[in-house]
Amino acid sequence: MAKIIDGKAIAAKIRTEITEGVAALKERGVTPGLAVVLVGDDPASRVYVSMKEKACAEAGIFSDEYKLPAETSEAELLGLVAKLNNDPAIHGILVQLPLPPQIDTDKVLEAISPEKDADGFHPYNVGRLSVGKPLFQPCTPYGVMVMLKEEGVELAGKEVVVIGRSNIVGKPVAMMCLAQSATVTVCHSKTRNLADVVRRADVVIAAVGRPEMVKGDWIKEGAVVIDVGVNRVGEKKLVGDVDFAAASQRAAAITPVPGGVGPMTITMLLYNTLESAKRFAEQLNS
Repeated sequence: MAKIIDGKAIAAKIRTEITEGVAALKERGVTPGLAVVLVGDDPASRVYVSMKEKACAEAGIFSDEYKLPAETSEAELLGLVAKLNNDPAIHGILVQLPLPPQIDTDKVLEAISPEKDADGFHPYNVGRLSVGKPLFQPCTPYGVMVMLKEEGVELAGKEVVVIGRSNIVGKPVAMMCLAQSATVTVCHSKTRNLADVVRRADVVIAAVGRPEMVKGDWIKEGAVVIDVGVNRVGEKKLVGDVDFAAASQRAAAITPVPGGVGPMTITMLLYNTLESAKRFAEQLNS
């Protein structure tokens, strides 16, 4: 039976370190600040934003929230981003996705200052990640890497299979694993013989958004399974991209859903905001 990787416990440990870092920075006269922009009234986004607010408050981070109507124009949103870019009290900017159809998401993400890009989605930060010199790393894949490190999973020389090629998780986590000297295969909807590819993996990272798509007999004995997926089945049940019950019979360690990767995402957002504020403090003192 696999060891359960407790994302809540790992996140709690990291958040304690963040809270201590925030307190130390406040003693130097700088309070880390995160601006969260929500356009429209998407229920899932609203819940996520409220969780971020609560997490900021617990860590001592100043949180500034902007709730804009769904009919907000692209120009209005870009104007707000420009204002936040120039606000010295704000060290991290997060524009909650998805955005309404009248707004070009890429244009908005590119308008955020790379030095305040707490989500790590700006092309500049993606480019730095790709050459192994990251400034900000996307929060969910960054959380995955922290979990692996905390669990003592050594990636060098291991075969890692990433299922999913999104810009938010799949591609960045593949680059992060490459930076740790893993041999990485990225799979997607056009991958042939997916089950056979997954069976080779020492580490499986599933981020495809299809409930329990990865079957238990796809998992090599002793592999580590990181399930990034969160899928609602029926009214209340949440499941991952991996058949947890079957996979946990073969894996050495596995993340549950919920309670696995999820708590790490907001934790790494707070971490990125703190790191940005530290750089701001250094610039003030230089």
